[in-house]
Amino acid sequence: MTVTRRLAAILAADVVGYSRLMSEDDAGTLALLRARRINLVEPLIKKYGGRVFKLMGDGLFAEFGSAVSAVEMAAGLQQAMAAANKEQPEGKPVHLRIGVNLGDVLVEGGDLYGDGVNLASRLQELAEPGGICVSAKVFTEVARNLNLSFEDLGERRLKNIAEPVRVYRLDMAAPSPRRPGNTPSLPVKPSIVVLPFLNMSGDSEQEFFADGMTEDVITELSRFKELFVISRNTSFKYKAKSVNVTEVARTLGVQYVIEGSVRKAGGRVRVTVQLIDAETDRHLWAERYDRQLEDIFAIQDEVTSAVVSTLAGRVEAASRERAANKPTENMAAYECLLAGKVLHHRSNPADNARALELLNRAIALDPKYAHAHAWRGCTLGQAWVYNWCADRDATMDEVAEELRIALSLDDHDSDVHRILAALAVTTDDHDKAVYHQQRALSLNPNDDLIVVQQGEILTWLGQPEEGIEWIQKATRLNPYHPERFWNHLGRAYFVAHRYEEAIESFRRIDTLDHSHHAFLAAANAHAGRLDAARSHAREVLKLAPDFSVTQYMTTMHYRQESDRQHHIEGLRRAGLPE
Repeated sequence: MTVTRRLAAILAADVVGYSRLMSEDDAGTLALLRARRINLVEPLIKKYGGRVFKLMGDGLFAEFGSAVSAVEMAAGLQQAMAAANKEQPEGKPVHLRIGVNLGDVLVEGGDLYGDGVNLASRLQELAEPGGICVSAKVFTEVARNLNLSFEDLGERRLKNIAEPVRVYRLDMAAPSPRRPGNTPSLPVKPSIVVLPFLNMSGDSEQEFFADGMTEDVITELSRFKELFVISRNTSFKYKAKSVNVTEVARTLGVQYVIEGSVRKAGGRVRVTVQLIDAETDRHLWAERYDRQLEDIFAIQDEVTSAVVSTLAGRVEAASRERAANKPTENMAAYECLLAGKVLHHRSNPADNARALELLNRAIALDPKYAHAHAWRGCTLGQAWVYNWCADRDATMDEVAEELRIALSLDDHDSDVHRILAALAVTTDDHDKAVYHQQRALSLNPNDDLIVVQQGEILTWLGQPEEGIEWIQKATRLNPYHPERFWNHLGRAYFVAHRYEEAIESFRRIDTLDHSHHAFLAAANAHAGRLDAARSHAREVLKLAPDFSVTQYMTTMHYRQESDRQHHIEGLRRAGLPE
């Protein structure tokens, strides 16, 4: 492997008292550190153009293109950690020491070595808990670009570093660092996108908190059937980007845009929100909320109601039941839940397992947190669907138990009903699936996951044409939807006997598994393309040598026997074994 050299700003961070924290509560410490890394560290490193090149249980090393970016990130991270610690249970704060160096490094693969890295590590050891120490080279670069205060600690001899090094300590009490396609048609009903909330003051405090605020406002707006709300998945594509509001609205086909910012300091939070008519680029409404942190959920309700009451047509706001039914008073549990959701959405075995750890922690901190129970059930369900669990029967029992608990705690959580509907489908209990699906839709009618599931369930019930409309609506709500939406659409077209459109939908999936090839085999067979059908049948047997029509059909949940026989007939025509 080729070894090269380059100049880089290296940041070393280490958890203070890691061994003590682990001895007191190893599982809780690991979960909390993972939540901090996902919610705070990774977003800030990305924001300032850095990358993590080495991760340890008690710390990390990151590389930045400039010393200024590295110090800005370090200062923002220490501020965010301090704010998060104020929300931790008594006696459980997590502090970091950070060192930053600018120097020559050796590059081998994705890893970095040499004195440039070693010196950053030694500087970290000199820092106080919650503090930052930098080398003279970093101080020189930062002093002329950022308005920061440093204390000169003089020259120090550091372990395994040949020459004495002049060290500077950043004064954390000083001010924070500052730097000098086609356009879809508009829906009939009022349409809106909520752009990711920003920290507009320039302080890099609690990036995850702004993300959580954005997601919860989207969810609350989605409760209103009178609105067409762009999904969080699409909204977050614009995170940390400088955007033209009119252009974003034109791209997404919406009439209104919400922009906002969150500033959290100590026990208070300030949220500013503005509603913009994208067509005229005119501000319709703006408001600022300055509250004690424990009122954050009431703030979300106020923002939602104010926006809805201002929209064209003056839609009437729905009841304020959530104001009297706060999800949790424990912000540490909320922090773990947010991180767990992020990991869940990555859809791979390792992150699924990490998400479960965090959701377990959220529930341990607040056993009555309904949304955490619902998402634990969803994450276990993901492991069950993709066979990432050792015992499928035991996992399904856990899913059912988590949803039972969540439902008993909060019957108004749309995710609980969404997952219960999906669970009922797997047992062919179509009536139960319809009940929970309708409850989910009534609670959150613009959640793309709920909307696409409506199309999926209608297809199983024998109403594929209606199912197609709902699935297409889901792709409209979330233009950046997961690939599995194409699977749902392809199956709906197949059941509707619209074989050409079914084939086209499945072809949009990048990596086809044996189930996709089986549908393509059946669709081509019904379309009269026997050569293509047999080609896909061969792919099925190559990917799943033990495939049989009988076993495969146990994974299909058709209510109508005619739909089941139609599918079996296509598989047989393609030449797949009984």
